[in-house]
Amino acid sequence: MSFAEQLVERARNLEKRIVLPETEDERTLKAAEVLVNERIVDVVLVGDPDKITSDAKDAGADVSGCEIISPSDKSVSAPLAEKLYQLRKAKGMTQEQAEELIKDYLYFGTMLLKEGRVDGYVGGASHTTSDNLRPALQVIKARPGLKTVSSFFLMIHPDPKWGENGVMLYSDCGMVEMPTAEQLADIAAASAKTFNQLVNAEPRVAMLSYSTKGSASSPDTEKVLRALALVKENAPDLVVDGEMQVDAALIPSVGERKCKGSPVAGKANCLIFPDLDAGNIGYKITERLGGAQALGPLVQGMAKPTHDLSRGCSVDDIVKVCAVAAVMAE
Repeated sequence: MSFAEQLVERARNLEKRIVLPETEDERTLKAAEVLVNERIVDVVLVGDPDKITSDAKDAGADVSGCEIISPSDKSVSAPLAEKLYQLRKAKGMTQEQAEELIKDYLYFGTMLLKEGRVDGYVGGASHTTSDNLRPALQVIKARPGLKTVSSFFLMIHPDPKWGENGVMLYSDCGMVEMPTAEQLADIAAASAKTFNQLVNAEPRVAMLSYSTKGSASSPDTEKVLRALALVKENAPDLVVDGEMQVDAALIPSVGERKCKGSPVAGKANCLIFPDLDAGNIGYKITERLGGAQALGPLVQGMAKPTHDLSRGCSVDDIVKVCAVAAVMAE
C-alpha cells in the first residue's frame, strides 16, 4: 500500500466531515462522489441543492450521498453572519458587510469550519490562493503558539532510504516569500507537527542554508541560526539542527563529516528552506529529476485544517487533499 493510500485508509477510519465550497467546478462534484462512495470522508457541499444536483448530473456525478447547505438558508446563514460580524467588527466590518460576505461560498464554508459544523475545508480549484485562504486567515487564524501560516509538500520518493521510508516534508515552498527568523521558526515547528500527524513518525528537522555550521557567515546564515535558537527555545524536545547544506542533511557520510554528532545530519526527514525561491526550486528538482511524487502544496499552521488546491488539480488531487485534511483534523 502506497503512502497516499495509507492516508486515505486512515481518513476512512476517522469519519471526518469536510466542506467543499467550490460547487461550480465539476471536479469538486466528481471528487465528492468518490469521497462519499468510498467512505473516505463525509462531504458537505455549499450552494443551492437543486443547482448542485443538476450540475452534478450534467457532469456525470452523483452527489446524493453528500449534505448540501445553502447560504440562502437563513436558519444557517444568519447565525454565521452574526458570528462573522462579532469576529471582525474590531477590524471595521459592519453587520451589513458580514451579511453580504456570508453569501460568498468560501466565507460560508470557512464559517462552517469555525463553528465546528465540519472538521476541515478544501478549496482553491477555481480560486486563487489569496481568495481561497483570505477567509480562513481572517477567522480561523494560526493555531495557538504560532503567528505564521505556511505551506508544505509531502515528497514521496520511490527510494525508501530518503526520509521516513521515502517520505519527506518540504517547507515553505508556496506561501511565505522571505521569512524572518521568527517566521522560519514557526515554519519549522509547524512542519514537525505536520510530519508527526501525517507520517506518524518522529520528525528530524534540518534548517537548510548554503552554509553548514559556520562554513560561511552572512545575514542569511545568521537568520537561520536565529530561527534555530527560537525553535529550540520554544520546543526543546524537537530533533532539529542547522544551519546545514542539503547534502549534509541527507547523506550520512557528508553529515558525519560536516556535522559530527548532529541528531539530524544525514537522516533529516523535514527540510526547512530559508526562503520561497529555495523551497520552490528544491521541491521541483526533487520531483522532476529525483522522480518523487509531490503531494501539495498543503497548508499548515492553521487552528483548523484549511487547504488550498492548485487550480490545475485533478479529481484525484482533491480526494487526496480531503484525506489529508481529515487526518490533520484528528
